[in-house]
Amino acid sequence: MTGHVLFGLAPMAAATAVLVSTYAVIISEKINRAVIALLGAGAMILVGVLNQEAAIRGIDFNTIALLTGMMIMVAITRRSGVFQYVAIWSAKQVKANPAGILFTLQMVTAVFSALLDNVTTVLLVVPVTLVITEELKVKPWPFLIAMIFASNIGGTSTLIGDPPNILIGSATGLTFNDFAANLMPVIVVIQLLVTGVFHWLYGRHLYASAEARARIMSFSEKDAITDHRLLKQSLFVLALVIGGFIGAHSLGLEPGTIAMMGAALLMLLFCLGRDAEAQSHEIHGIFGEVEWVTIFFFVGLFVVVHGVEAAGVLHWMAEHLVALTGGDLTLTAILILWASAILSAVVDNIPFVATMIPLVKSMAPTFGGPEGLAPLWWALSLGACLGGNGTLVGASANLTVAGLAERAGHPIRFIPFMKVSFGLMLLTIAIANVYLWLRYL
Repeated sequence: MTGHVLFGLAPMAAATAVLVSTYAVIISEKINRAVIALLGAGAMILVGVLNQEAAIRGIDFNTIALLTGMMIMVAITRRSGVFQYVAIWSAKQVKANPAGILFTLQMVTAVFSALLDNVTTVLLVVPVTLVITEELKVKPWPFLIAMIFASNIGGTSTLIGDPPNILIGSATGLTFNDFAANLMPVIVVIQLLVTGVFHWLYGRHLYASAEARARIMSFSEKDAITDHRLLKQSLFVLALVIGGFIGAHSLGLEPGTIAMMGAALLMLLFCLGRDAEAQSHEIHGIFGEVEWVTIFFFVGLFVVVHGVEAAGVLHWMAEHLVALTGGDLTLTAILILWASAILSAVVDNIPFVATMIPLVKSMAPTFGGPEGLAPLWWALSLGACLGGNGTLVGASANLTVAGLAERAGHPIRFIPFMKVSFGLMLLTIAIANVYLWLRYL
């Protein structure tokens, strides 16, 4: 798999140098992360750690297909106005009470993050939230922080909710049902607890005048639905896709295949009845809404991590981790949970999990084969996904909310966010630790 390494360097040294350099620039946020990941991938080939064939084999096309397919479906579905409908409807259910809206928007964000994915969810819900807070004349800060937490917590509960889970599921064969059955019970508890904390910190102090609340109550959620035909088509296809995820194992299909088939079907339904030129225009617009920066970030990252794996770095790290824990499953799971949480708060959890997956896989012989690794996968998922709440750079959803807020004139600063988020993140990890201990260890 590895070729002749440049300058006579040992493959492990060369691969480690490329990995560390790539991560350092990604963390600095000075250059777009997709550009750096692709340059890192190219460097793995240029220095001779990987040849081109091995680099292509390192790309997880199931993950790429799953992400792309879901992005296409959401790009079409959002045109129906259904997400704005849900946000306005939720606000009206609590009579436009700011504390009630804080609660309902967290619930909506958590549920959508589980069924779509958390980055897409915040892209859809944050703009509506900013409109509601502006009309109520309340500060958007509590709502935005609460939505960041809800998106990462809700996304933890399913295979498709958070990119780290997509990576873990694709690499291990764990299904949509596996993630829901093993993670949803603790996620419901954590989300309810965090919602209570945000009410105590912010909700009980929020106030809006009767006039401002009346303005929100005058919004018509029905007017938000701009295309009823598209709404029915989108909900039909999304139901088929989620059904496909649930039955993927018995169907013998990968989630990426199901997502791509769903995307293609929804594009077909969307284009029916339009002439060729209109179809071409619409499809170009839909593909333009796919987050290609994220897709190519994954492509480059897969190659970088595969180079480190091929050079033997991860095998060496696994041996030392097992030696540190004495091959004790309980200690290893708890170490992975807490290390994942702390490190995912410092670096984006996607590259961290991409690096950890082959590391955990290489521990299989110590714990009786791949089946014995199940507690470690749930520890990695919970640690990385929940740990992403620790700082503003911990997860893609956090940076997405920060970007939308800054564009609207409400910047979220790193230190003020961390003062609230880091301690609350540690509390959620402590609950996850208790859950792992009681259920698996």
